[in-house]
Amino acid sequence: MLKVDKHDSENGFYRRDVISVKDLDRAQFEALFAATERVMNMTPEQRRTLCAGSTLGYLFYEPSTRTRLSFDAAMASVGGSSLGISDVSSSSTHKGESLADTVRMMSIYSDVLVLRHKLDGSSRFASEVSSKPVINAGSGTEEHPTQAIQDLFTIRQEKRKIDGLKIGIIGDLKYGRTVYSLLYGLGNYDVDVRLISPEPLKIRSDSTYEIRKRLEFVESSDISDHIEELDVLYVTRIQKERFPDAEEYLKVKGSYVVGLDMLRQMKRDAIIMHPLPRVDEISPDVDATDNAKYFRQAEYGMHTRAALLAVMLNEKGV
Repeated sequence: MLKVDKHDSENGFYRRDVISVKDLDRAQFEALFAATERVMNMTPEQRRTLCAGSTLGYLFYEPSTRTRLSFDAAMASVGGSSLGISDVSSSSTHKGESLADTVRMMSIYSDVLVLRHKLDGSSRFASEVSSKPVINAGSGTEEHPTQAIQDLFTIRQEKRKIDGLKIGIIGDLKYGRTVYSLLYGLGNYDVDVRLISPEPLKIRSDSTYEIRKRLEFVESSDISDHIEELDVLYVTRIQKERFPDAEEYLKVKGSYVVGLDMLRQMKRDAIIMHPLPRVDEISPDVDATDNAKYFRQAEYGMHTRAALLAVMLNEKGV
């Protein structure tokens, strides 16, 4: 089945591409969150009817654990199946096949495609050559929209709201693509944002104009100036693999570590999030606290992706 324009359907996600958070508005986020709650409340038997007979095709040109497996698990939970490439060295890409041809072939075999690629613009390009809807699972240093969807849903579930919260985002704000998608998504809500990073890892200046059109934020390098007032602390890994110079990475490695000492300075009901994987930026001692929500955040990712697949493949939604 070919992609259709979202305005041709009563369900705004039906057969549409999900490439950038900037393409979604607050009403669409809320509709997807409501669909996620409905899916979570279904019995396993009910869930498996949502996408029965549908196939998800995945193309992962970069390593992934949570994103690929959560899409796999999400599709299985709604009755569909998955196939694809998780190791390009064992595919025709290794022989020199272009991304365009690989996408075209995968769109023959599947009903929806999920792409992760190291190049900026890769998912947008794939959506132009694919006959089936494409989901961006991470494009270069640009965005990771389904991560932002699960992040916003996590905040909404754990804090019972998004509006009115003070949110700190700490770590690698230059290369961390989850940060940009989250900020674009938060621009749909009334929030107070603090961006905390070492000077070399500040948010990219070419993105600040677009983000400031959506929300205001304060930049800082000292977490102690903000830790006591935060409702949400979103921690990111320093992206070693994206540094052009290993020496530059070593200068900022271990800049921030969230441990029990920092936790004692936070509000009792503050939550700590992380898109994972973590390296050394959150101490394992934090895992057992009520504040740690990053593993639950990963679980919510499976549910939000299941709901997204269901509304993309069912004209009337969930």
